[in-house]
Amino acid sequence: MAYRNGNYAAFYVAEPFDERGLGAYAAHDFCHYQLLRAWASRDWLFPFNDSHEKTYNVRDRSSWELTLKPRLRERLRNSKNIILFLSSHTKPSKALTEEIEYGIGTLELPTIVVYPEFDPITVGGHFDSRVFELWSALPAFKRLMNMVPTVHVPMRKDDVSRALSSPGYQVQSKTKPGLYRL
Repeated sequence: MAYRNGNYAAFYVAEPFDERGLGAYAAHDFCHYQLLRAWASRDWLFPFNDSHEKTYNVRDRSSWELTLKPRLRERLRNSKNIILFLSSHTKPSKALTEEIEYGIGTLELPTIVVYPEFDPITVGGHFDSRVFELWSALPAFKRLMNMVPTVHVPMRKDDVSRALSSPGYQVQSKTKPGLYRL
């Protein structure tokens, strides 16, 4: 059994990925993942252990079935949860759909959903209607999110840190499936 101590960050990057130019570094959702990494590099107490750093990188022109998909799955198997960046730019790419279907549907990894565009994410104690729209833009997530504990947070360092630190959103000690807010 894998030692599951990583946090798997899932985000949308347009396909096919172009290695020339800025590529993923200019993608909206990838920029938020980079911010998460920056928080962790500047603050050793920030509880982010990047699963993407646990295996060697691959080129996006590699074979999907022989290289990319197996690497995503290996990283997910070594993770205690998924951090999903969900924004108006997010689309159901092949990779993101695979990450959700395998990570949530098969491995039942608790999921921390981060909304970079909404703060707060609730109105009158209920999710903002724009949050529901984002769920609909990612059908695999909408279909599977109730299978695992899913906590929803705005893109604030303290909120993300609390979600990452909570045992209820880690595969080894997860709480019951459902939708949660901090």
